[in-house]
Amino acid sequence: MSHATASAAELASAAAVRSGTADVVRLAIAQALAGANSTVVFATGAVVGNMLAPSKVLATLPISTFVVGMAACALPAGSIARHYGRRTAFMVGTGCGVFVGLFSAWAIVAANFWLFCAAMFFGGAYAAVVFSFRFAAADCVPAERRARALSAVMAGGVFAGVIGPQLVTFTMNLWPPYLFAATFVAQAVVAAVAALVLSGVRLPRPAAEDISRGRPMAVILCQPRFIIAVICGAVSYLLMNFVMTAAPLAMRLCGHAQEDANLGLQWHVIAMYGPSFFTGRLIARFGADRVVATGLALIGAAVIVGLAGADVAHFWLSLIMLGLGWNFGFVGASALVLECHSPEERTRVQSVNDFIVFGSVALGSFSSGGLLTSYGWDRVLWVSFAPLTLAATALVLTAARGRRVS
Repeated sequence: MSHATASAAELASAAAVRSGTADVVRLAIAQALAGANSTVVFATGAVVGNMLAPSKVLATLPISTFVVGMAACALPAGSIARHYGRRTAFMVGTGCGVFVGLFSAWAIVAANFWLFCAAMFFGGAYAAVVFSFRFAAADCVPAERRARALSAVMAGGVFAGVIGPQLVTFTMNLWPPYLFAATFVAQAVVAAVAALVLSGVRLPRPAAEDISRGRPMAVILCQPRFIIAVICGAVSYLLMNFVMTAAPLAMRLCGHAQEDANLGLQWHVIAMYGPSFFTGRLIARFGADRVVATGLALIGAAVIVGLAGADVAHFWLSLIMLGLGWNFGFVGASALVLECHSPEERTRVQSVNDFIVFGSVALGSFSSGGLLTSYGWDRVLWVSFAPLTLAATALVLTAARGRRVS
């Protein structure tokens, strides 16, 4: 190869790296904007449900419907990305984001609980697409930088943790007497801005031969690494959602102000995404398994803090530790998924992983509100130990099996 040819190849490689970095930055910004959708839903969903539901037992049904939407739309979103490219899936998702904001505002004005639940389903569809940003970032960079790119996009959620709760605080009373109606209109505007940011992402459309290639899903699903990734990802997300769904309403039932609940949720979301600035480096240095184990330990500590008292400080500290545990558990599990597929298998495997994870979360979410209103906050926390023990046991057994094999 001549010097000129080598220089041209180096320039092309450098240009590709710059382009990939720019796409990761755009995805991180979109994560910050689009992530506000989930924050708004979790801050208001149970409270609106409590106001509109025909029975208080159904108070958290809107959030459960949101999670069902995430699970139900994970596979269709993956299919769209596989056949038409990730950017097309992003545009469909952000369209759902605009729709859910306007639809939710209408439901609140009409005081229709079931319309609000239907709107939350589309909010879940939006969230399912937003969570695929982390895997899209891994596609933008070389293999050795994938965990860091995934982590960097998740770090955009720090700003979602600020945008979402502040959006609720400053808009919830702007349309009296319809509490939170203006909040969802504002959320629709934020989703539209996210769509503009995502329109600049340059990801290649899949080649026709890649769509039909890859191993059978049964073979992929039977990999021990994939099984442990799904279990730990599902339990990390399930427990985060299970406890966080009930927390804002539990704070209200304990006599704390909505502003206190909003601020607690804000710090929770910041804790969820803040470690992402360095989680990728921790995974590269210590391995995904150890990072996941740390996440599970932090979630257990969050439950113990919640059981220690019902003051505002207990709720806030528990929510912060819960967010930290989710980050290590979920990001670490996502990094494990990246080890389980070839490039042509990625959209199928990633969407199946998200479908299983979000489906598990939906099952837990349905029980959260009933447990809270029927048995109290402590029962919600005690029940959390069961799936936590399952994930920890699976992680330990897999590590022991790996040592025997080696």
